[in-house]
Amino acid sequence: MTTIESAAAPAPSRNAVGRPLLAVDGLGVQFRLRDANVRAVSDLSLTVRAGELLAVVGESGCGKSVLAHALLGLLPGNATVTGHAVLHAPDTDPVDLVTCGQRHLARKVRGRRVGLVPQSPATALNPVRTGRRLLAETLRAHGRDRQDADRLAADVGLDPADLDRYPHELSGGMAQRLVTALALAPDPSLLIADEPTTGLDRPLVDHTLDLLRRRCDNGAAVVLITHDLAAARRVADTVAVMYASRVVEHRDTDRLFTAPAHPYASALLDALPDRAFRPVPGDPPMLTALPPGCAFAPRCPRRADDCATRPLPTPAAGGGTVACHHPIPTGAVT
Repeated sequence: MTTIESAAAPAPSRNAVGRPLLAVDGLGVQFRLRDANVRAVSDLSLTVRAGELLAVVGESGCGKSVLAHALLGLLPGNATVTGHAVLHAPDTDPVDLVTCGQRHLARKVRGRRVGLVPQSPATALNPVRTGRRLLAETLRAHGRDRQDADRLAADVGLDPADLDRYPHELSGGMAQRLVTALALAPDPSLLIADEPTTGLDRPLVDHTLDLLRRRCDNGAAVVLITHDLAAARRVADTVAVMYASRVVEHRDTDRLFTAPAHPYASALLDALPDRAFRPVPGDPPMLTALPPGCAFAPRCPRRADDCATRPLPTPAAGGGTVACHHPIPTGAVT
C-alpha cells in the first residue's frame, strides 16, 4: 500500500520554456544479476528545455534515481544502458550522454554542464575535508572566486559558519544543503536534484524549492526527482509520472493535477490527505518480472483484455502524453 506526502497550493506563475537542452530517446537500463535481469528503466523518452523544471514522481523503486545516474554515467558495472540522451548547449557541440564514454563525462559533463544533488549526501562528501574546503576547491576548479563560498552557503540556507565543520559534524539536513551548494557552484546549465529536500524542515524545503525555481527562471533547467507531490505542484512546469520503469504520463503540471489522464497518476493524487486519502491498492510488480502488457493493469480499475499488450504514449488533452489503453476521459484524447 502506498501513501504520498500532502500537496500544497501551486506557485501562481511559470516562465515560458525555451530551446531543448536534454533530449532523451528510448533510454533503457538493465542490471544483470546472477539469476535475473532488473529492468530499471524501459524505453523512456522525454525532452527538457532551457528554463524548464521537470519533476519526476512515482513510488519507490520505479526507476527515478536510476534515470538520474544513467544520465551521468554513475551506474555500476553490471548495468547496461541503451538509447540516447543528447545534451545541447549554445556554445558547444551536442553530446550523447549514453555513448560519449566515461572520460568525456568526467572531464566535460559531470559537475560542469550537468550538476547532481545526490539522494544520499553523506556518501558524496569527503570525510576529511571541511565543507568550506570542499566548496572552495569546487569554485576554484571552475574558475570562480573561492570567496563565493559564504554566499553559496547562504543561498542554500546553510549558516556560513557551518562550512568549517567536517561532514560527520553536520546534521542530515545540513549535509543536504552542502551538497546542493556544491552542485550549484559550477553554475551548470542542467541540474539533476534527487530528493533534494530530504531531511529538511518545511521552511527549508520551501527555500530549496524556490532556489531551484529561480535557476529555471534565469534560463537553466532542473530535473527534480521527488516523492513529494507538494514540491512538484509548487515549482514544476511539467511532471513525468513513472511506474515500474516507464513514464506513464508526462504533462503540464496544472493539467496533470487537475485532470490526470493515467489511472496510476489519478491514484497517486487520490492518496493525498487533501483529496481522498486513499492508498494505491496492491503493490507494484518486481522489476525482474515485468509483464508484457501494462504493468499497472493488476491494480487498475479500468483494466480490460487489451491491457495484456503494452500501451504506447499517445497525445493527452492540452499537450503531453499518456501511455494507457483506457485513459480517464477528462484527462486524455480518446
